[in-house]
Amino acid sequence: MLAFATILSMIKVVDLPYGGSITAFSMLPIILIAYRYGVAWGSFTALAFSLLQLLMGMNNLSYGTSVWAVVMILLFDYVIAFTVLGLGGVFRGKLGSQGAELAAGTVLACALRYICHVISGCTVWAGLSIPDTQALLYSLAYNATYMVPETLVTVIGAVYLCRALDFRSESITRAAPQAKKPDPAILLSGLGKAALAIAAVFDIQHIAVRLQNPETGDFDITGITQANWGLVAAVTVIGIALFVLFSWLASRVPADNDTDLKGFFRSLPFIGVVAAAAFDVAFIVLTFREGAPDAEGWTQIVLVTLCVLAAAGFLVFRNRAKRQAR
Repeated sequence: MLAFATILSMIKVVDLPYGGSITAFSMLPIILIAYRYGVAWGSFTALAFSLLQLLMGMNNLSYGTSVWAVVMILLFDYVIAFTVLGLGGVFRGKLGSQGAELAAGTVLACALRYICHVISGCTVWAGLSIPDTQALLYSLAYNATYMVPETLVTVIGAVYLCRALDFRSESITRAAPQAKKPDPAILLSGLGKAALAIAAVFDIQHIAVRLQNPETGDFDITGITQANWGLVAAVTVIGIALFVLFSWLASRVPADNDTDLKGFFRSLPFIGVVAAAAFDVAFIVLTFREGAPDAEGWTQIVLVTLCVLAAAGFLVFRNRAKRQAR
């Protein structure tokens, strides 16, 4: 699991210029160890993981301007920051649901890691990659740009993995199949998750755009002050409120509700592909209106079009397979 976590940490979806990245579930194997074997073994495993991360990021120590700065980088960017992942299993047996326990443990561990990076940012990195003035604010904002998505990715991975495997028994087994919920409950639950996802995407996009210098295109942390934090907070609160509301409504649907929404559910993938195709066409039209696209523009057009075609092809293949199975 240590090897698995280390390899996943090298698969960086987003790699920020001054440290920090969004990876492919790299923290999840460590949190699973903590959940399955307890805080002691989890912390020991997480400590080993922190040392591996330190070895791979050893060049960052060269930015330390003093022995104290090097020690701070060692502790708060690596050793403590990753060892806290060992607390990912602290909620085992306390919430009644494996998924909820792992999700809560993940959020706690990621929050503690975030605090460690913030401490390092507003002390060691102030004046280097973060402005001296308002260093705490910039450190909070910069580290949130990768830790928030990283936390969401890890929570989603943990929850969906729990639907397939049970980590609480002596031997890891398949998770017991969940009782099928009524269609209205599935719809309401989906709406809640969609509201939360839309709010997260809006916040990330709103902030990320302002972290790019409009003249040079380079990463610029000072642009964070131009973000409308009131709007970000409002969208976040609304997204969470809608998620809680729809989840509550879903839990209120009677188990014997026989409303059939299967036709609607089956149409959703087709609606998604049509919407994606419309976006692709609009994107191409807008790109050509600005003039002949350059190499980067053509790359984006090709990638977006290939994604739409792949989604459409998968949908056709899946429906054909279902018909043959019948």
